[in-house]
Amino acid sequence: MKTRITEMLGIKYPIFLSGMSWISVPEMVAAVSNAGGLGILATGPLNKDETRESIRKIRTLTDKPFGANASLLFPGAAESAKVLLEEKVPVINFALGKGDWIVREAHTYGGKVMATVVNARHAKRAQDYGCDAVIATGNEAAAHGEAVTTFCLIPSLVDALNIPVIAAGGIADGRGLAAALALGAEGVAMGTRIMTTKESPLHQNYKDLSRKLDVTDTLYSRRFDGLWCRVAKTDAAERMRKKGLDLPAAFFNAQDIAKNLKLPFIKLFIGVMLSGWKGAKQMAFLANAFKAIRLATENGDLDKGVLPLGQSAGLVHDEPTVQELFDRMAREAEEIQKRMSGIFA
Repeated sequence: MKTRITEMLGIKYPIFLSGMSWISVPEMVAAVSNAGGLGILATGPLNKDETRESIRKIRTLTDKPFGANASLLFPGAAESAKVLLEEKVPVINFALGKGDWIVREAHTYGGKVMATVVNARHAKRAQDYGCDAVIATGNEAAAHGEAVTTFCLIPSLVDALNIPVIAAGGIADGRGLAAALALGAEGVAMGTRIMTTKESPLHQNYKDLSRKLDVTDTLYSRRFDGLWCRVAKTDAAERMRKKGLDLPAAFFNAQDIAKNLKLPFIKLFIGVMLSGWKGAKQMAFLANAFKAIRLATENGDLDKGVLPLGQSAGLVHDEPTVQELFDRMAREAEEIQKRMSGIFA
């Protein structure tokens, strides 16, 4: 397959691994890159030392292009982003913050930078920063899609931008890949589909659950991590949505985050308080969400865990290897292209 993205990055398939905390780990990143796509490391749960170790481990597992993300709203994210630049990661994907400084530094060594966006305003700003592409997240996606669906978001951004657009949200097979390309995207990013592959570290309890769910079996709310967020519809997620912000739990969960990020808790606490009530509330939501997501992904806890999951879970019915998945998607997309050529002949 050949698009502006495959040409820019030197990859076989225009398919990205979304950077998912506790799932997009070095082994998963390498599996995607070795299969011809672009693996993206999730640095959200990592301190700067773990980020550096993870990048170096990826390089022992693959000689193919790979990327890493930085969600700039999260504590410690800027420090991890600096490590990505020091390690000269080929592709850096940033979200939830101003990443102009990342673009400037990455371009000095020839790195590519892509911003995750949900609307034209953010996308145009990313283009003005000098980003090489954007990953556009539609409403169907796991976690942080917003109001506009992929089918409308992608062509609107393609019309508004000169840089390539990567489609994310609602894509799980060759039909979704072909549709995204038809809408003007230069590639796709997938999380929900790839997390149910043999190489994925997602706990088997949640792989099995994902295969049982329908396209209607997700919840979309601001009461999970303080942002508009889509997760698997489970009893635990229903309870979390109904309860809303649990401040006592957030205080203790934040201590765990500070310990993992090797940040003095008092420093983190003071910084959060100085950000004002809105900022403090957001950090409290994130602290509780981190705990619930980790319980799902790593422990497979079906009672207390909460898993970010897109509507495309209803299209996931098996657990192939990443290579099998990508090869199948390419075949399906080619078959669709042939069928469409016949329709318009």
